[in-house]
Amino acid sequence: MTTEQETLRVMEAMKQTSDRRMFERYQVIHLYLKGFQQKDISEIVLRSKKTISSYIKAYKQGGLDGLERGLPTGAPRKLTETQEHELVQVVAYQTPHDVGYENHYNWTLAIISAFIQREWNQTYSLRGVSLLLEDLGFSHTRPTYTLKKADKAKQEVFKNETFPALKKTVK
Repeated sequence: MTTEQETLRVMEAMKQTSDRRMFERYQVIHLYLKGFQQKDISEIVLRSKKTISSYIKAYKQGGLDGLERGLPTGAPRKLTETQEHELVQVVAYQTPHDVGYENHYNWTLAIISAFIQREWNQTYSLRGVSLLLEDLGFSHTRPTYTLKKADKAKQEVFKNETFPALKKTVK
């Protein structure tokens, strides 16, 4: 493939991408194919010469696909899949009181962190617990409980008749 054809492919990739970082990588290759020196390219795009060199090397080895960014790996998870599943079951279907936290009936980040420490000897910050719960599909909500001994018929009468009548007398 000629340099002109490569330049056209890079320009097309620049037009197609909506990712700012990928655009910058394509721009570096475009400038390189146009004959700019690495030092000049680094001044134009405000990146180090080492970064420019790594983009060019990746392009030479793998073409445009070589410029694709890999996903960040991040730190390994502290809990196993089984432990995470067990945590989901406990938080979703039990109260803290049910699992040994006296006088606590709502899950908080601090209680979940203490539970994880007690059960699996893993330490989580409150932010870490929040991120873990988000990864596990939980969202921040206020708990709502229904009374076990509640009479549904009486509740409906109150909601539909008694309460509206009380509201009218308050005005």
